[in-house]
Amino acid sequence: MLVGVCDFPGNYAFPPSGYGGIERWLWAAAEGARATGADVHLLGPLWREDLAPEWTRIPVRLEDLEPGSRAAHELRATGYDLLVVGHEYPTLPAWRRIRDLLDCDVATFQHHPDFQHSSDAFDGVRDRLYCYSPEMLDRYAAHHPATELAVHLGLNEIEPPSVPGRDLVWLGRIDEDKAPHLAVRAAQILGRPIHLVGPIFSDDYVRSHARLFGADHVEWVGEVGGPAKTAAFHDASVFVYTYARDYVEAGAAVFGESLRAGTPIAALTWHKGTCAEAALCDRTGAFTVADPSEDDESAARALAHTILRTEALNHAEVQAIGQHRFDPRRHFEALSARPW
Repeated sequence: MLVGVCDFPGNYAFPPSGYGGIERWLWAAAEGARATGADVHLLGPLWREDLAPEWTRIPVRLEDLEPGSRAAHELRATGYDLLVVGHEYPTLPAWRRIRDLLDCDVATFQHHPDFQHSSDAFDGVRDRLYCYSPEMLDRYAAHHPATELAVHLGLNEIEPPSVPGRDLVWLGRIDEDKAPHLAVRAAQILGRPIHLVGPIFSDDYVRSHARLFGADHVEWVGEVGGPAKTAAFHDASVFVYTYARDYVEAGAAVFGESLRAGTPIAALTWHKGTCAEAALCDRTGAFTVADPSEDDESAARALAHTILRTEALNHAEVQAIGQHRFDPRRHFEALSARPW
């Protein structure tokens, strides 16, 4: 099988060194394809120059080509069986024109909860859309989505054998949507240190919770990548997951990242059918469904109770389950299989 994994214009290189969502998913798909024995071409100019030399990099994007051009003809002659792409592309006319010339399958994962696809973007057979949670499946039901847990990887992120960690950790972009202040307050209620890992996306949000974020039990780690990012999960006793009441989590990279490192997850959700519910079982973590009409203090106390329920889980078992459930090879095999 010959697989093309397409980058797209953005603020991050492929694979990203730290924070990133769909970029990390594309890299996981490339790694998973290689693990199955497939030939993989990294299509697009944003793939990093420091990748191992055995990776084939082709710095062209389909949407930049003219259908009758020599470059389009050469790409067609390459004979791709499958393109793995960002969810925006199957609705982009310029990209679709070249894809139609290539006459191959397309697989993508829905990483945005509100992106509007064209009505004919997916047929569920050759053009396939994958969604993480029951919530996302419902939102994109008209496009024949298949259920699949997304796998995300960065470069050089190999998880060592798990050990019981010490402090709590929260990881993600720091803004209103991700609501880390709820995790910080839950840690404070328990009298536990918590590490905040990730880039600040909203200074106003941080200032609005300055008393919490400036408390002695909070350690600001910043954005990390590679082995340092793996260690942020690996060295924690529990990963604490939060998001805002009106935010819809589409891809949820952190679940796979934490479980593969062997760190159980305590999650705060606001309704049923979320990514937390799809990703977790009683051997890997726990989630609480808070009432969105209640205040932050009530939600933080419910989350604190969930953290206590989670801490006794066996880290080695968490890692074994996580590395099976969020395995890049298994994930690619799901993406590349046509439903019959």
